[in-house]
Amino acid sequence: MSSPKYNRVILKLSGEALAGGGGYGIDAVVISSLAKQVHEIVELGAQVAIVVGGGNIWRGVSGSNQGMDRATADYMGMLATVLNALALQDALESIGVPTRVQTAIEMRQVAEPYIRRRAIRHLEKGRVVIFAAGNGNPYFTTDTTAALRAAEIEAEVILMAKNNVDGVYTADPKTDPTATKYETLSFLEVLNRGLGVMDSTAISLCMDNHIPILVFNLTEEGNIKRALVGENIGTTVGGKQNND
Repeated sequence: MSSPKYNRVILKLSGEALAGGGGYGIDAVVISSLAKQVHEIVELGAQVAIVVGGGNIWRGVSGSNQGMDRATADYMGMLATVLNALALQDALESIGVPTRVQTAIEMRQVAEPYIRRRAIRHLEKGRVVIFAAGNGNPYFTTDTTAALRAAEIEAEVILMAKNNVDGVYTADPKTDPTATKYETLSFLEVLNRGLGVMDSTAISLCMDNHIPILVFNLTEEGNIKRALVGENIGTTVGGKQNND
């Protein structure tokens, strides 16, 4: 059995990844597969926290573009992430993985409020912690939440699981056949070239706190484990040689 390269990680999942081919809602087969992959890395001894998006249910930016108040639309998006977190918790616990959901907006009947020290304690006890409801504030993405929580819990890396994209490219590989994949990038290169790894706030937060990001393809079975043990997959942003 391989040993993990990283001991404490943030796994960032987009809401769209949970929808599978349907594009909307929660696909039971997809979420079951995700749970099994998370179980694999927990068994390796890694401490795993997850930040999940809500785009498969509601996107705040889309609501704002349709004329809705931006703050209201963003709060709705935060609630969508809670639905995904609870579904993921159920899938994990059904295969024996102890899990806690912590929300940035208090809803004590269904989840714990986010408390940094409690989250770290859960991780130390081998529980998977799912961070939901973003960071509790509108105008911030779940990418920024992943960067913030990674800094708070002192995660060693953000595993940025992308849907059907195996890294960061010079252009959109789906529309530009000449696009090439980067093996490594610095944070400043991502910002200066406008590459869509994360939003600029999240990238800046990772850069300031020296948190590398590994971007890889989620849809290939077993890739979460490969990322954790340090196999050469995807694109690494801000590694030891690329912190600036």
